Amino acid sequence: MLPAYIPMSGQGLLAPRAHAALALMRSCRLCPRECGVNRLEGEPGACGVGRLARVASYAPHFGEESCLVGQGGSGAIFFSGCNLECLFCQNEDISRQPESGEEVTPRELADIMLSLQAQGAANINLVTPSHVAAQVLEALPLAVQGGLALPLVYNTGGYDSLETLALLKGVVDIYMPDVKFADPETARALCGVADYPATARRAVKAMHAQVGDLRLDSHGLATRGLLVRHLVLPGGLAGTCDWMEYLARDISPDTYVNLMDQYRPCAKAPGNPPLDRPLTPEEFREARQQAEQAGITRFDERTPAQIERLLRAFLDGSRQ
Repeated sequence: MLPAYIPMSGQGLLAPRAHAALALMRSCRLCPRECGVNRLEGEPGACGVGRLARVASYAPHFGEESCLVGQGGSGAIFFSGCNLECLFCQNEDISRQPESGEEVTPRELADIMLSLQAQGAANINLVTPSHVAAQVLEALPLAVQGGLALPLVYNTGGYDSLETLALLKGVVDIYMPDVKFADPETARALCGVADYPATARRAVKAMHAQVGDLRLDSHGLATRGLLVRHLVLPGGLAGTCDWMEYLARDISPDTYVNLMDQYRPCAKAPGNPPLDRPLTPEEFREARQQAEQAGITRFDERTPAQIERLLRAFLDGSRQ
């Protein structure tokens, strides 16, 4: 199955999408913050990033969902900067320090994608791309010219503009939003935007309308569709029950969900109870029960082989 963007490129449709997305950066409304700065002239937006995307790191990644990893890992590109200000961010060193990493031209970003493909990655995994969607669209035709033919994964915090998502229709193969909070006041306190729940719900619905439920090939690898992440937080702060009910009722009971149990206190979480402690096994069991009672049946489950590969990758990295 060809990635969606290849026929788009053959029809000459990618470049106009890139131009339209770049135009949104002139008085920036690329994401729902709509900060209005002229990023085309290099002025940093609320995300901290100006005209060019910044890449903090890239590599085949074995810690992602089982359906994304395969044998060669998911080709993760970690972008610096972010349009959210999560109190407990586990990537604060790059999300809130956008000067981290390196600015990349469209040609350089395309070459990163091609490098990941050459290393055997199963897909191109764009990590935190909401504020650099225009730059991704700008690089993609160059990557296609170079032979890129991997599914494109849009790995987002869920705070996405419908206008920008419309420009990604027919381009992104797999949407992977991380849905975070169901209560506006909790969202205001923990990620800086009270409209996060309503905005994320609209975004997830638009994503599903574009790509449908997640589809897997004969090897269990994702080829197209929606994959939803949800990090369970201590004290029920993530609104797990509300989100799972929304997904099952308003999106699809076949929504593929990764219910994540790896919360740990990071960034400004220490000193802010209950975020100052890890998630308990009891809290995660309750979250899983809530998801099942809501009608969710498709969960990401790590296989023993994937756990072994993840451990091997971790050990290899620690020796470097």
